[in-house]
Amino acid sequence: MIDVAALAVFIPTFFFVSITPGMCMTLAMTLGMSIGVRRTLWMMIGELLGVASVAIAAVLGVASVMLNYPNAFDILKWVGGAYLIYIGINMWRAKGKMSVDTHNTTAVSRYSLFSQGFVTAIANPKGWAFMISLLPPFINVQYSVAPQLAVLVAIILLSEFICMMIYATGGKSLRLFLTKGNNIQWMNRIAGSLMVLVGVWLAID
Repeated sequence: MIDVAALAVFIPTFFFVSITPGMCMTLAMTLGMSIGVRRTLWMMIGELLGVASVAIAAVLGVASVMLNYPNAFDILKWVGGAYLIYIGINMWRAKGKMSVDTHNTTAVSRYSLFSQGFVTAIANPKGWAFMISLLPPFINVQYSVAPQLAVLVAIILLSEFICMMIYATGGKSLRLFLTKGNNIQWMNRIAGSLMVLVGVWLAID
């Protein structure tokens, strides 16, 4: 069982964080422009599997600590909330630069694309920190963890896939939009503001 109000906060927050240009989104756009959306799907599959692995590992790891030390839940909420506020402030301060490497990748195999997506997801320290700080507070320890985790992970994967498809299919038009003026900076500010609000909400809830 998951609180509907909590989902109403979680869904838009994670979507805006996902769609903000980062390692995976920039990779999706680069490959979409160079090898086409259809072949880029192999990278997306690997990335989604990596994100799911990070999310599940983060929740199960934190959940095991919470079961052994129930009082740690309140500490986790405060620490997680503070970290999200910290991330949000940093996103506000970000200059919004985006580097896109459009080197020739037409000869890359499906396995290489899959591996590239998977490794990019699991090797991202910010991804681990974000999952550890954001996901566990949305898990209600009074109910079974598995169904709640399944719903949250499904939302995360759907959000990631939609955002990667937007970047991969947007191609040059999206690149021009992101590199024009302060568009990336404003995207960072929107996502950062949501992160701060969620951090405050988690800390005081």
